[in-house]
Amino acid sequence: MSLALMTGNGSAEDSACEVDGLTRAPQPCDKLLPNVKNMLTWNQQQRTVGFRNDYRNYPGDRFRHGDNIYPLLRQEKQLMDITYQYQGKVHHYKDYVKNQDLQALLIIKDGRVVLEKYYHGNTPTTLWTSRSVGKSIVSTLVGIAIKQGKIHSLDDQITRYEPDFKETAWDGVTLKQLIQHTSGVTWNENYADPHSDFSTLTQCEAKSGTYDCVYNLVHGLKRDPSIKPGEVWSYNTGGAWLLGDILEKATGKTIAQNLQDSIWMPFGMASDGIWHAYEKGKHDMGGHGFNATLEDWGRFGLYILGNGFLPDGSATLPEHWLEEATNWTKAKNSVSAGYPDGVYGYEWWNHNVPVNAENVAPKGDGNPKEAMWAMGIYGQLIAINKKENLVMVQWSTWEDAQPAADRQPLENSVFFNAVAEALKKP
Repeated sequence: MSLALMTGNGSAEDSACEVDGLTRAPQPCDKLLPNVKNMLTWNQQQRTVGFRNDYRNYPGDRFRHGDNIYPLLRQEKQLMDITYQYQGKVHHYKDYVKNQDLQALLIIKDGRVVLEKYYHGNTPTTLWTSRSVGKSIVSTLVGIAIKQGKIHSLDDQITRYEPDFKETAWDGVTLKQLIQHTSGVTWNENYADPHSDFSTLTQCEAKSGTYDCVYNLVHGLKRDPSIKPGEVWSYNTGGAWLLGDILEKATGKTIAQNLQDSIWMPFGMASDGIWHAYEKGKHDMGGHGFNATLEDWGRFGLYILGNGFLPDGSATLPEHWLEEATNWTKAKNSVSAGYPDGVYGYEWWNHNVPVNAENVAPKGDGNPKEAMWAMGIYGQLIAINKKENLVMVQWSTWEDAQPAADRQPLENSVFFNAVAEALKKP
């Protein structure tokens, strides 16, 4: 079925496109939505429709914008002629669009939008889902909760906030180990394995009783007794869900409410968004589920670029939070030949060009803190380079959830460096 057949005329009066709580129906209006039970095996056309309708496919909690909008000034730059070397060949912007299965791209330099492009029918009102980009947002909300005194310290054991997890595989794990994905709790994140823990979680999300289903899944996980907390890095969306649950219990608010009150309204986002709820008004998903417009994704990037300060000058994060968030863990599996300084922090990625990458240019300056990346499967990302005062937001529908590192992920890193280089020129 073509996208033309799946997309309506965009009328806000169309009941198929109305969403409870939203005053404006995001465009385009897709009448027929793919089955969420098959989310991990959708084709790219289904992903296009599914990812821009995540807020309709699942229950959600709204986070509202305020009256004072953070202005995005514009100073368009000619980036269509940008070139970069990847896989030993010179590539251009049009190659990046094709290779990345690009759905939208936003680039902000020195606080000004220099490029904003939408593809495949997406628009400035589209609410696109984050996948694991949401993890970076949740980790930021944890920092805010620490600043507010709602969470005491990352050195706290998680059972301080989740006493029912005593005498489980999670007993003895600290919040820092949880946020760095070094808990040591066994979790299979394999997106291609229909029997993996992540696939099981996806099936929990496709039926009623989602919160209890995921709670029981995560509560019942095991651990290898030879692996102590903090020793091994292993990406764990179950643990990210648990971090979000801890945030909600510590603050007495849903993730959506935390985001609304701490960032969305006071920073000046322009549109409402929706967070995937496991139980509306009570429990949101800490591992993914953020849905917002491209420009508001960009505003979040600017908030991080500004070290968590609001337009009125007030600080929302602990003083050294973002510096600590990018002190990449040196746990086993985080460190590699390509990333000798580690690849993961407080649910942010070191996704610079690997130091051992060949036949690519520009490679960047080799600084492991050159940039910080929020990343989600199928190519969602927010890339932030503080030195260059640069933010890039990307929506994509890669063919594979997690391609080989030398394919689209490497191209992301090289392209971002090429953008930085191009924007240095007058």
